[in-house]
Amino acid sequence: MKKLLVSGVAALAVFAGSAMANDSVLSMSKNPNGMVLQTGDYANTRFSKLNQINRHNVKNLQVAWTFSTGVLRGHEGAPLVVGDTMYVHTPFPNIVYALDLANDGAIKWKYEPKQDPDVIPVMCCDTVNRGLAFANGKVFLHQADTTVVALNANSGEVEWSVVNGDPSIGETNTATVLPVNDKVIVGISGGEFGIQGHVTAYNIETGEKVWRGYSQGPDDMLLFDENTTELGKPVGKDSSLNTWEGDQWKIGGGATWGWYSYDPDLNLVYYGSGNPSTWNPAQRPGDNKWSMTIFARDADTGVAKWVYQMTPHDEWDYDGINEMILTDQEIDGKMRKLLTHFDRNGLGYTLDRETGELLVAEKYDPVVNWTSGVDMDPESETYGRPAVVAEYSTEQNGEDVNSVGICPAALGSKDQQPAAYSPRTQLFYVPTNHVCMDYEPFRVSYTAGQPYVGATLAMYPAPNSHGGMGNFIAWDNIKGEIVWSLPEKFSVWSGALATAGDVVFYGTLEGFLKAVDAKTGQELYKFKTPSGIIGNVMTYSHSGKQYVAILSGVGGWAGIGLAAGLVNPNDGLGAVGGYAALSNYTALGGQLTVFALPN
Repeated sequence: MKKLLVSGVAALAVFAGSAMANDSVLSMSKNPNGMVLQTGDYANTRFSKLNQINRHNVKNLQVAWTFSTGVLRGHEGAPLVVGDTMYVHTPFPNIVYALDLANDGAIKWKYEPKQDPDVIPVMCCDTVNRGLAFANGKVFLHQADTTVVALNANSGEVEWSVVNGDPSIGETNTATVLPVNDKVIVGISGGEFGIQGHVTAYNIETGEKVWRGYSQGPDDMLLFDENTTELGKPVGKDSSLNTWEGDQWKIGGGATWGWYSYDPDLNLVYYGSGNPSTWNPAQRPGDNKWSMTIFARDADTGVAKWVYQMTPHDEWDYDGINEMILTDQEIDGKMRKLLTHFDRNGLGYTLDRETGELLVAEKYDPVVNWTSGVDMDPESETYGRPAVVAEYSTEQNGEDVNSVGICPAALGSKDQQPAAYSPRTQLFYVPTNHVCMDYEPFRVSYTAGQPYVGATLAMYPAPNSHGGMGNFIAWDNIKGEIVWSLPEKFSVWSGALATAGDVVFYGTLEGFLKAVDAKTGQELYKFKTPSGIIGNVMTYSHSGKQYVAILSGVGGWAGIGLAAGLVNPNDGLGAVGGYAALSNYTALGGQLTVFALPN
């Protein structure tokens, strides 16, 4: 790691107004009383300026009200609040409710799409959806069947809809969307079905497609130009094609089902691409660019300014789709625009988001063993590349060799469950998985719309540790160090929330909402909700009172056994066996629980 000195107070990257940005999102995301994006703000900080609930009084929280969603699968994401209205979403069939906060949460309108249930078995890891976005008087939903819908925020009527993918070839959606400028940015799921990943921009008023950038393929599809770089080196013409064998790139994965961030000053959208297909690395020799890559794309044209591939020739399913958190921080006496990313591969990255320069790449779970570290020498031929430990490679002189004791497991040291950042402490709060695996590849043939995995997995808690499967940590992104760590029985599959009250909230797979001190990690409050929590904590204020809200409903990859009724330990890509004990602590549910301090 580079030696970097940090001083002063980090500036929260909720950017000042830019003529390029969507004015409604910029102005409304600055108002802490509501929430218009799943990420809280364009910078993906998940920090709230509300401080009525603080580290001194959070112990007094009580349930204020609840709402049943009527759906019994994994509930990811969070509700939105705009004025007197709360917008709540569900997993498949992706119902949207508008609740009247000024009238005891009465349902103002309900949107229930009629989707073909055949999309359910094509969804990799439960029927989750990571939520809605609000802009220009519209609520945006990206449905499981890839239909993008713009709903009138007042009436729920469909203003436009467009089909973004094809479920018959394995393209589905689990992600939210990001309104930017006059566009809505959306991704695609389906890496386990051999899709060709892409990101697409649609006109925010009409739904017309403006541009599409693929994760791999000819450069006219990738929208790269001669100025695009990787760690300061030109990317070059057809840069991805020579890293795949033959036409494997056409079914090469690189799905884009994670989170999106945006810097209005640079007009760049940041996101990550997922695993290459198949999971059998012997069937796809080469670096498999640009899977496992951080992209910085121009919001208006889709042209990539820079890219960084974190895990070339991924052998472990370490999807690179986790959130990119944008902060402005002082390093060596100079303010820099930073991007911090906690990858599934177990490494916490800090980059200059303007240039793509790699500043930090360190393990945020000490048990990570597949790599000995990243080459940080800019003069080296392998600059920015992780060194693979041969013992934990899954490509062991051919196929059908079971590699054991690999840490982390395929679901990563952190999956999509998003971290939060507090400018008050300059720390990142990261929900993590403390899980290892055995991994046995086998040869698989591609058939459109059928699983294209090619590996059998077994998952289990990291050995010689606290015996649990998760930690909630505070991370210093400049030093690349854990500041404090709280062990958990199961993976922390809930997104975090940091507040100006110096409280950090997160949920657990058993169903607890927890509040901890942002500086010390001391537990200040916990309450068990009706089902396991894989949703993201949010906060809002209404009529002068601050509330904290969380969706509970166990599921997602970690809870797929419960959500889908699976019992074979190898099902759910190995998660069913790894999380079998979860059924002793929680059951299916679908509920919103809202908390407040007593009057």
